[in-house]
Amino acid sequence: MAVVTMKQLLESGVHFGHQTKRWNPKMKRYIFTERNGIYIIDLQQTLSYIDRAYDFVKETVAHGGTVLFIGTKKQAQEAIEEQAARVGMPYVKERWLGGMLTNFSTVYKRLQRLKELEEIEVTGGTEVRTKKEQLVLTREKAKLERTLGGIRDMSRVPSAVWVVDTKKEHIAVGEARKLGIPVVAILDTNCDPDEVDYPIPGNDDAIRSAALLTRVVADAVADGLMARAGASKAADAKPEQSAGEEPLAEWEQALLRGEGTAPAASEEQPAEEPAPAAAEAQTDAAVGTAV
Repeated sequence: MAVVTMKQLLESGVHFGHQTKRWNPKMKRYIFTERNGIYIIDLQQTLSYIDRAYDFVKETVAHGGTVLFIGTKKQAQEAIEEQAARVGMPYVKERWLGGMLTNFSTVYKRLQRLKELEEIEVTGGTEVRTKKEQLVLTREKAKLERTLGGIRDMSRVPSAVWVVDTKKEHIAVGEARKLGIPVVAILDTNCDPDEVDYPIPGNDDAIRSAALLTRVVADAVADGLMARAGASKAADAKPEQSAGEEPLAEWEQALLRGEGTAPAASEEQPAEEPAPAAAEAQTDAAVGTAV
């Protein structure tokens, strides 16, 4: 089943690029034609690039990775927050703070401060402070929530980033590239494809386009999480299956180790044929007994 259909792309306006005077020549290979001064993106290529990006994100998450969703422009903010929250991934929808990736150790300290302020609020620690101190703490907490709320549970740099509008988020893209973090992004006709590892040619200005492509990436994350959970269950099931098997008897274990022989067979099982000399002795003994 296709990740997304051509009809969905058309209905969301993914094929509309920028004006012909506002373009990056490096994007020429992704352009289908020009109409009324607007470049039209080749959606056949978009479909193939979506599949490639989808597989990468799925595999990344399936192997324990995380994807940071980035989109601070108004057209993308709602979709970024909604889809990232749906799959439990970190996101940035407000202003990107320089050093969020390259100086993550400092950012992490601010995240710990945010959790500390939340703990103070929950335990009623603000009640013992003056109104001025309470106001200062409340404002500090609100500011941290606004800027870092989307990454509050991020304990390390992400394994990949999903970006809506690489030109607007050029600082974030630069930091990711500096750290070698793969960049998955929408490529509009005014973007530089050399900055993106897994491009998806499309419209990064339309709300419906950004929402559709962000949902596709979130679906890939969801599939990766399911694959990760399935692998974990399979690993846990193996020892359980072994434990559930009927244990071997001591003599069976001895046979496996090559020690000794099995006990005598029951009357229902045929006995082993004795050696010729032993057979004659047994016959003579039997005859003597009969007499």
